[in-house]
Amino acid sequence: MRNLFKLYRNLKPFILMILGAIVLTFLQVMANLELPTLMSNIVDKGIITGDIAYIWKEGGYMLLIAGGGVLCAILASLMAVRTAMGLGKILRNKVFDHVEHFSLHEFNKFGASTLLTRTTNDITQIQMSTIWLLTMTENALFTSVGALILAHSADPQLTRILYVVLPIVALVIVIVSILVVPLFGLVQKQIDKITRVVRENITGIRVVRAFNRIDHEKERFARANADVTNTYIRVNHIMAVLMPLMMMLLNVVTVAVLWFGSKRIDTGNLSIGPMLAFMQYALQILIALVMLTVLFIQLPRGAAASDRVMAVLETVPEISDSSDPKHIVAMTRGQVRFDDVTFSYDGGEEPALSNITFEAHAGETTAIIGSTGSGKSTLVNLIPRFYEVDSGKVLVDGVDVRDLTQQDLRSRIGFVPQKAILFTGTVADNIRYGKEDATDEEIVHAATVAQAAEFIETMPDGYATMLSEGGLNLSGGQKQRLAIARALVRRPEIYVFDDSFSALDFKTDAKLRAALRGETRDATVIIVAQRVGSIMNADRIIVLNEGKVAGIGTHKELMATCDVYREIVYSQLSEEELA
Repeated sequence: MRNLFKLYRNLKPFILMILGAIVLTFLQVMANLELPTLMSNIVDKGIITGDIAYIWKEGGYMLLIAGGGVLCAILASLMAVRTAMGLGKILRNKVFDHVEHFSLHEFNKFGASTLLTRTTNDITQIQMSTIWLLTMTENALFTSVGALILAHSADPQLTRILYVVLPIVALVIVIVSILVVPLFGLVQKQIDKITRVVRENITGIRVVRAFNRIDHEKERFARANADVTNTYIRVNHIMAVLMPLMMMLLNVVTVAVLWFGSKRIDTGNLSIGPMLAFMQYALQILIALVMLTVLFIQLPRGAAASDRVMAVLETVPEISDSSDPKHIVAMTRGQVRFDDVTFSYDGGEEPALSNITFEAHAGETTAIIGSTGSGKSTLVNLIPRFYEVDSGKVLVDGVDVRDLTQQDLRSRIGFVPQKAILFTGTVADNIRYGKEDATDEEIVHAATVAQAAEFIETMPDGYATMLSEGGLNLSGGQKQRLAIARALVRRPEIYVFDDSFSALDFKTDAKLRAALRGETRDATVIIVAQRVGSIMNADRIIVLNEGKVAGIGTHKELMATCDVYREIVYSQLSEEELA
């Protein structure tokens, strides 16, 4: 619950709206509390005496006051809803902005599915809790206190009935809250699981169908769905006891008031009007407590959701900008140097990279090759500072990347990841993602160099063709070429291609590399490759083996000095191809 109120600090922009809702709720309650008094007067001074004019006059007041109460209730609800929706907007922006600064370690820690749930479902639960707090809490508190005072004024002896019942109601609410809060926390985790299963099924639908695992995926979803359902059933089992119990107490109070009130009327110590008014006050108090009970059903969900949202917001990103950032002033442009770099993943028994040292110069192509799991992608992910090194330094133009702002560093790099990622939008929008103010001519030029112009021009709307989510309406090779065009349009100082040509045929690969040589003549080019044939002409080849440098040199030099490189070459090329 503490975290929920921490998040409510973001309600400051809505303080006037909250105060307005409280004032309107107070006026609504005052109107409701006035009605039993008017009804008592109608009974004692109108019905018993037969004064029809008095009945009409007091009845008119009742209708007027009731109408005013309804109007106040509507306006208070509107203000509460506006406040809750505004809070949700602020929290979603805060979570999204905070997550944008996460390193890949933090993303791996939480996982995509739970971050999606926390940004959507959890914040929705906080919004609902806010609405109920702003509408029901004040109403219930004002009603309980006001009705209790008026009931005591109407008949102090009958009020003793309420003094017996109210502690019982409070005890029931506390017990229910203790039982329900852990279950709602479990529900949120199980919703994470459903999100994960659905996400994996949708993104991997081709694999699911290719291996005839549709029934298996149905079973996975059914299990996750059943877990949520069963937990909700457990919650409802508790709530099924609560509401009937509250209604039974309400009816017991009604019977007790009638029983003891009728006796006092019989002895002449009480008239019918005040007894009816007292009964109305007692019912209003109990209904207010029922409202609080319903609130205590929702608040545990909001509390559990707030814990999960705060866990994201309170996570300090591993990677942050230096308090005194440096600027590159060297004459070199795009030089990359690894100086005895060691890096480990969280929970890894051995370092993914150990004592890596090499240089990549502007105007040269540096290739990185090695067996699967040797650390190639990990190495290039350290250049844009997606991860933080354990020891050593990664330098760009002589400056440690940790001393540069992340924006400055990444503005110098054109990064093409191993898996091409595209976004919903047009082809031009996806290429322009690399340079926001790129002209149409720059976009066409980048696409031409990336060998993407040909297939783009065959599309129905050319560069204005809309791509589906993730570019699912494109082939793997087409997505890779658009990702390369996105990096090219930026004209960075450093190009990093993380196995970015794997989906291309040999002919397209050769044409693309030939076009790239002219385009990247003055830049530093770092290529991660699996195919030896595509990097044989690189100015420098770095061979990785189990996270360590096994050799550095040209193709000819490595063939003479590096056993690991020779094994890779002979596994891919024949003697005739090497001749």
